[in-house]
Amino acid sequence: MKQLSDIGLIGIAVMGENLALNIASKGFSVVVSSRKQDTIDTFLNGRASNYPITGTTDLKELVSLLKKPRKIMLMIKAGNPVDQVIDQLIPLLDQGDVIIDGGNSLYTDTNRRTKYLKEHNLLYIGTGVSGGEEGALKGPSIMPGGSPEAWPLVKPILQKIAAKAPDGGICCDWVGEDGAGHFVKMVHNGIEYGDIQLISESYHIMKSLLGLSNEDMAHTFSKWNKGDLDSYLIEITADILAYKEKDGTYLIDKIQDTAGQKGTGKWTVNAALDMGVGLTLIAESVFSRFLSSQKDERVKAAKVYPKEDIQVLENKEAFLEDLEKALYGAKILSYTQGYALMKEAAKAYEWNLNYGGIALMWRSGCIIRSVFLDKIKSAYEKNGKLENLLLDSYFEKTVKSCLPSMRKVISTAVLNGIPVPALSAALSYFDGYTTDRLPANLLQAQRDYFGAHTYERVDKKSGEFFHTNWTGKGGDTSSTTYNV
Repeated sequence: MKQLSDIGLIGIAVMGENLALNIASKGFSVVVSSRKQDTIDTFLNGRASNYPITGTTDLKELVSLLKKPRKIMLMIKAGNPVDQVIDQLIPLLDQGDVIIDGGNSLYTDTNRRTKYLKEHNLLYIGTGVSGGEEGALKGPSIMPGGSPEAWPLVKPILQKIAAKAPDGGICCDWVGEDGAGHFVKMVHNGIEYGDIQLISESYHIMKSLLGLSNEDMAHTFSKWNKGDLDSYLIEITADILAYKEKDGTYLIDKIQDTAGQKGTGKWTVNAALDMGVGLTLIAESVFSRFLSSQKDERVKAAKVYPKEDIQVLENKEAFLEDLEKALYGAKILSYTQGYALMKEAAKAYEWNLNYGGIALMWRSGCIIRSVFLDKIKSAYEKNGKLENLLLDSYFEKTVKSCLPSMRKVISTAVLNGIPVPALSAALSYFDGYTTDRLPANLLQAQRDYFGAHTYERVDKKSGEFFHTNWTGKGGDTSSTTYNV
C-alpha cells in the first residue's frame, strides 16, 4: 500500500514548482499534478529528486494518494481554468475535503466558488500568495480566506511555509470569509503598483531635474534603504540602477519605457470605483502604465510640444532630502487609500478583517515588504477601530513633516514639465481629505439644475433632500437622490 501524502498541488509552472519544494522542505509530502507527463518527469528527476514529492497526470490518482481530509492546492491560471479543475475534482472528493486556490483569482470569483463548494459539502480556501519565484521557494506572504472551517486544516502547512518577519512573526494568518484573502492580495498588488510608480517618478526627477548618473542614483536609493524607506522595492531599484552589462554599459538605459501589467492593479481600481473609495494614487499608477504603452504617439507628441531645457538644480543634496521625504509621505498616503478600500470592502461583505495582522503578513516575503509596515501594525494595535491611517498619531506627525517637501518637489517637477501623476495624486488626496468644505456644493447645485438630482442643505438635518426650480421654467418634480 502506497504511503499517503499530506497535500496535492496542481500546476507546476514556476510558482507551483517552488511552492511544492518549499512544502516538501518543511517536512510535508506532496503529490504534484500536471497535464503533461514530461513536465512531471522533468521536475521529479530534477529539482524534486531529493524531496518527498510524487507526481501524476491523473486527478483521480492524485486524490487517491492523499490523506483525509484531502487538501489540494491549485497553482494554475486564474479564471475559467480554475472552475474547470474544480468541477473535475468535485466528484472525486469527500465531504470536508479542501480545495485551495493559490493563484491570482479575482475575489468575486472566490466569493462564488466558496458558496458553490459549500453546496457540495466541500471546503474552499482562496489565498493570495506574494513574493514571486523566490518567495514561493523560500517563504512567501500568504493571505488565506474562504471557508472558516478549512483554516485549521491548512494552517499547519501554510504557516510553516510562509515567510517570517524579522521579529519571528509569521507572514500568514486567517484573513476572513469568502474572497477576503484574494481581496487583500488584490489590494497588495494595487499598493505595489503605487509604490513602483512613486519610485519611478523619483528616478525621473533624479535623472532629469538633478542630472544624476546611474551610479549616483543607485547610491541614493541604497542610502534611502537604510532609513524610513527601507523596503524590497527600494533595495532592488538600487541594484537595477547599478547593473552593468558585459561591455560596461548600464542596462537600465537600454530598456524600453513601455510598462506591462497583468490586470490586478486595474481590479483594485475597479473595486474602488464600485465601492466609492478615493483610490486616486493607485488609479494614476495604472493609467501611467497605459500612457507609457502609447510610445509611438508620445514620440510624435514630444516633437510637436518640445520641452524647454530643464535647468539642473544646483543644491542637489538638499533637494534629494526633500525628494526622500516626498516619497515617504506619498507612500503613506498610498497605503492610507489601500486600507480605506479594505475597510469599505469589510463593510460591504461583512468581513472581520484584522488590519494590523494584514500589515504583519506583508512585512516579509511579499513584494511590498518594508519596515514601514510595522508602523501600520502598531497603529491598529493602538486603535483597532482607526477610521483612517492619517488619524493615527505617528502618521499625523510624519505626514505633517513631509508636506513641505512634497509641495516643493511636486511644484518644481510641474514647473519643469516632469510628469509626477502619483506624487501629485497623493498630495491632492491629502488636501481633499483634510479640507472641511469642498466645492461639491456647486457640483450638487449643477446636478440639481440640469437633472433635478436634489441636494442637502447645511441648515437642515442630514438625509433630507431638496430640489429647486432654478429657472422658474422647470417643474418641481425631482429625480432620484444621490448616494454618498
